[in-house]
Amino acid sequence: HNQQDPLHSNLALPLSNQSCQTTSVNYRNILCLPSPGSNHHHKKELKREKMVATTNDSSPSQSVIRGSSMSMFQRWAIAATALLLVINPVSGQEVGVSKEQCDELYSADAVVTSGCNKTACELNGYCTIHDTTYLKGKCCEHAGVNVNLLAFEPAGEWVPRLAEFKKCTGANVLLTYVEGGEDNMAQALLEDVGSNDDPNSGQGIYDAYIVQGPWVPQSYLGLKSLNNLIKANQDVIRFDDINSASRAAVTYGGSVVALPLDSDNIAAAYRQDLMNKYQEWYQDIYKEPLLPPNTIEEMVTISERINGQDHDGDGEPDWGFCLTPQTNYFQAFLAPIFTVNQKDASGSTGQNIFFDTDTFEPLIHNEGYKKAIEYYWRYLLASNCQTQTAEGVKCDRMSAFPTGKCFGVISMPGTMNNLLKEGGKYAPPPDKRQDQFLEKGEYFGRRIVFPGSTEVLNWDTKDYRLMKCTDKSCPRARTINGEVVNFSPFFAEGGEAYAINGKQSKETAVNAAWDLMAWFSELDVNLVPLGGTYRKSQTTPEAMEALAETWNNTVMAEDLNAVLLEYFKEPSDGGNPTQDFFVVGFSEYNEALHTSLHKEFLLASTDTEFGVFNMTDPSNSIKVGTPEFEERYDKFIAKLQQRYDEVNSRMTGGALQQLYNWREALDMEPKKTMDEICIDLLAAGAHEAFDRLDCIKLVNLADLCQFMKEEVESYQPGACAAPNNNAKIIAAVFGSVIGAILIGGLAYLMYRRYVTYLRIRKAHDQLMEATINESIRALHQLDYPLHLVRADEFVAEGKLVRHEVLRNTHKLTVLDSLADVDAFIAQGKHIVFYSHQWTSFTLPDPSNNQYQAMRVSLQELAKTNGWDESLKDVFVWVDYSSIPQANPSIQNLAIRSLAAYASSASYFIIVAPDTKHADLDNKCDLETYQLRMWCRAEQVCHSMRNGTERMYLALGGGNDLVPVQADFFRESLHVFDGQLTCCRLEHKGMSACDRQSLVVPLLGLYGELYRAAADGVKGGDAESLSSVKAFLDEIQKHQDSVFPPTFQRVMWRKNKKVTEEVTLFGDLIERMKHRIDHGQGFSYEEADAGGTESTKSSVTPFIRHGASDFLRHGSGVRHGSIAKSNVQVETAVGTLEDHIE
Repeated sequence: HNQQDPLHSNLALPLSNQSCQTTSVNYRNILCLPSPGSNHHHKKELKREKMVATTNDSSPSQSVIRGSSMSMFQRWAIAATALLLVINPVSGQEVGVSKEQCDELYSADAVVTSGCNKTACELNGYCTIHDTTYLKGKCCEHAGVNVNLLAFEPAGEWVPRLAEFKKCTGANVLLTYVEGGEDNMAQALLEDVGSNDDPNSGQGIYDAYIVQGPWVPQSYLGLKSLNNLIKANQDVIRFDDINSASRAAVTYGGSVVALPLDSDNIAAAYRQDLMNKYQEWYQDIYKEPLLPPNTIEEMVTISERINGQDHDGDGEPDWGFCLTPQTNYFQAFLAPIFTVNQKDASGSTGQNIFFDTDTFEPLIHNEGYKKAIEYYWRYLLASNCQTQTAEGVKCDRMSAFPTGKCFGVISMPGTMNNLLKEGGKYAPPPDKRQDQFLEKGEYFGRRIVFPGSTEVLNWDTKDYRLMKCTDKSCPRARTINGEVVNFSPFFAEGGEAYAINGKQSKETAVNAAWDLMAWFSELDVNLVPLGGTYRKSQTTPEAMEALAETWNNTVMAEDLNAVLLEYFKEPSDGGNPTQDFFVVGFSEYNEALHTSLHKEFLLASTDTEFGVFNMTDPSNSIKVGTPEFEERYDKFIAKLQQRYDEVNSRMTGGALQQLYNWREALDMEPKKTMDEICIDLLAAGAHEAFDRLDCIKLVNLADLCQFMKEEVESYQPGACAAPNNNAKIIAAVFGSVIGAILIGGLAYLMYRRYVTYLRIRKAHDQLMEATINESIRALHQLDYPLHLVRADEFVAEGKLVRHEVLRNTHKLTVLDSLADVDAFIAQGKHIVFYSHQWTSFTLPDPSNNQYQAMRVSLQELAKTNGWDESLKDVFVWVDYSSIPQANPSIQNLAIRSLAAYASSASYFIIVAPDTKHADLDNKCDLETYQLRMWCRAEQVCHSMRNGTERMYLALGGGNDLVPVQADFFRESLHVFDGQLTCCRLEHKGMSACDRQSLVVPLLGLYGELYRAAADGVKGGDAESLSSVKAFLDEIQKHQDSVFPPTFQRVMWRKNKKVTEEVTLFGDLIERMKHRIDHGQGFSYEEADAGGTESTKSSVTPFIRHGASDFLRHGSGVRHGSIAKSNVQVETAVGTLEDHIE
């Protein structure tokens, strides 16, 4: 920036070595200048390339301004840009490139189809951002590829990361959040990927997912195995560097089905300010120092002793350790008691906190479970629940801890950060703390490993009795103050991970999704959406120093490091993590426990059947060790057992299948089939478990008699007795007679099925032919007249005006047929079709931004084409003004004609200025426009008949009207990849999907296009022939994507959600080509004659009719006018049943 002479900023400062100066702001301005001393007068050239940084799909538009000399206006433009850089220097960057590189950067060859400039990418290092290397060399590798990503929770890192990924690879990652968030993600994953039990299930809408371990078991067979990808990229992924619990959470049957990028575990924390405050008092009263707890018993005891003290000096009693009563926090109490040695040299030992790995009996009938319940109940009574539950409000650590009334807390990592961090969302502010008791360098919030236990289950006893922890019985324990303490951190839910659809996703989308995941695994954890510390390498001193700098808190970073160093230990190094219950039905088992434990037992009123909480006076709740507590505990256990049995009965395959799944999730050795599980139970004499698992339905006792007769006879006396031969003879004779009868019946049944097959086949042929006939008819007739607004009146209105208002003021021009449209254009009239997206739920353009872009585009069109400036011969079609808004029935007729309207227009203008959606907090622009299926359909309907010569972009903001590039149609051609409101609403109250309404018009246009190529396009020129070939080549390459044979439709019938596969195009494209190739006619009269023409062979002369030649208006095209047919439309026309005689 030249402060003395802004007009000569940059221009007056030639750069050495023939270099360009590149500055990145909202628009990239690149100026190529000669080097000092050059004898040549290089033309100064300013080119402007709009930089798009969104998470949406469409390619950025590009506009170029060229001139042989720099005008005063252009100098002012450069000066203004320089001024912006002074105001916002952070967004600027300089890249030294040679003159040749600069020319290459903006040569025609350098711009990739989908707007990804490979040369710019390589020169600017877009693929090595944040000092990463994985994407290096992948510039524009996924240009134009769409990746549909399903997530459950927003994160601020999504937008910048996906924008950076697109800038490097060209991939459009389309992010969708599940309605209802985390609670609904498991069901959404199941519906989209499909069930393990049904290989044909799954909608296949999304390519990738953010998952947690508990959601994966039901669908893991449909997720892509990442083993080979991880192996091929091990230098970046470093899978063994990920903590063992997170790895286990996403591994099934030896296949890794998701890539962890986070880890969820439970830790504890205490208040250092209160620890210091009560130190002397505690010593005086209890004759021992107040120290951070090492065992659960210590934590509970400290909490009970501190409970009732006045932490904040307000005269009110405060609490001990706080929590939110959830199943995962209770399970953290179970883990150190149950998990003594989760893995040994042979693999998983089967130790867990949920179900027995031999019988699938819930591990609730033992001393260890009761001990954990007792600790947990004492903890609850000293926590925030004593007040909040009694007051009828939710007992919640996130509302309790900020009050300053909690001595400590237990929580998951992300929330723990917000509880302890200065200014954190749930942290107590300074006025709620006692910081005056802190020593220099101390910090109020201290995170610690979740306490352990000195007593553990003895897994070698039949009823799993408690035993004292010793070096021998607790091989992974630590000795603290003379006591052996067993620690086992509970990894609840396993943390977030990234998975790929392995059933329906295209290879291009899979490759792009993997590159995104692999790149995320290389990024700093603070840059990854929903990411957290999950790698062992992230606990190094260097990593913790970086985290301390990010948090501006060394104590917090050191505490986290100490916790994770313990939690991330491999079993071979003494690690002893407890895994969550990763099997199908996770949420149902969890709900069963939560209901029984919290809602009916510990936090239920003493007035209920087995509640122990005194709502009037919590201090008088039923205490541990009393006969009343014992009685109610037994009722709780019985109810919990009943609920678990009910869940098992609802699972496919019952408890036996669940047992098999659980063993697989724990990676137990040796591997056992369900038959082997049952046989082992029989051998062990576990008859009760054998019956409860319904093993008798799976194994044949007679077969087992050969090698375990004694065990079989013990279970069922007489099962191995010798058979009666007479019975066999009788059975054989009887079977022969029955067999003869069955053979005769089967022959008759096969004959009837063959006759039915012939009828169905004939009906199918008739249905397909009827659809083709209807598509040809649609080329020649409007279902609703074309309504246009004269351009001068459109400009005078000053905004988009509702159809009914224009109708009542007689400002609409009506054309009743396509023949009238052709005649209208032949008279020198021009029809401008505006395609845009609505920017609110009720109005098309509340900001008026789109209207202003339309108005300016009309003036530019008139100027470019030399039209009369009065615009009296120009007519506008825009949905809000041209389609009825008040009468739904008439509106539907107009919408059915939308394809004909678009294909009949002289000019087609895409209006997509950057505009904020009035009802949503997001931006509408060209990218979001291209997401909509109807917007794509309008483009295709116009371009398939008229080419792209008269298609333009109107992007507002001072941009000129820009002609679309010749290959712009390629992305739009994939109409059915676009988004639809009806699909988002799951077609509630609807009889069909909007996709089905497009079959007829698009099929007809394709037939017209194919016929034009086959017949030589009489009267056409080289350009039109080239355009026809480009369209057909693109369709041929991606036919099943452009014209999908079927699609998955979600409907609601009788309040039940149903997913069904519905025919869309079926074999219509092949039939249409067959009809044209064999000269069977393309006129409506000929098509209406009936029969199955596309399946016949004929030499009938090819008949031309109507809008044939892929020709622009004004070339003598006539649509014709044909009487309307009576074909009923459902998929294309009618249903198969309508055609079965």
